[in-house]
Amino acid sequence: MNPDELDLSFHPLTQKLWRDFELLFGDNGACGGCWCMFWKLRGKAFSENTGDANRQTQKSIVDAKTVPGLLAYSEGYPVGWIAIEPRSAYPKLAHSRVLLPVDDQEVWSVTCFFIEKHHRRKGIAVELLKAAVRHVKKCGGKIVEGYPVDSNTIQPDPFVFTGTAATFIKAGFKEVAHNSPTRPIFRFVIV
Repeated sequence: MNPDELDLSFHPLTQKLWRDFELLFGDNGACGGCWCMFWKLRGKAFSENTGDANRQTQKSIVDAKTVPGLLAYSEGYPVGWIAIEPRSAYPKLAHSRVLLPVDDQEVWSVTCFFIEKHHRRKGIAVELLKAAVRHVKKCGGKIVEGYPVDSNTIQPDPFVFTGTAATFIKAGFKEVAHNSPTRPIFRFVIV
């Protein structure tokens, strides 16, 4: 099925849509109680807060009127998520030896995808990336950056939560750095 057949729409995560976010992420907070906090909390701060504490932390971010990403909808139901914020919102990125800043330009970072199980492998992640670029443009940003997995081995979906290189390429992103064999950095420059 191609994404056009899904009649997708995309909306920033706000307080009004919080229940849809919870519905999409389910009881496990997407994966292992993450609630899309992996890149926002370092070390023990993340591991000690998995589950409801991460959910509450993400909710407090949304309640403070910060948009941490976009929800994808099909037929009125949430089917996908993409985390997209300025790189500075992700402290774990600042301390990554592999994902060092490419330069001193301000970028918005795509750090996570989550697609509802029955909607995976239908092109929704590509469409979420395109929606993220539109969102960043609307917010005045100029560069969208992502950190996909680039591996020749098939990996379970939870291990490719940052997306795949193929997904970024299909959405028009270009590789700008490759500091590790399996972790390139891709960018989309908004004109």
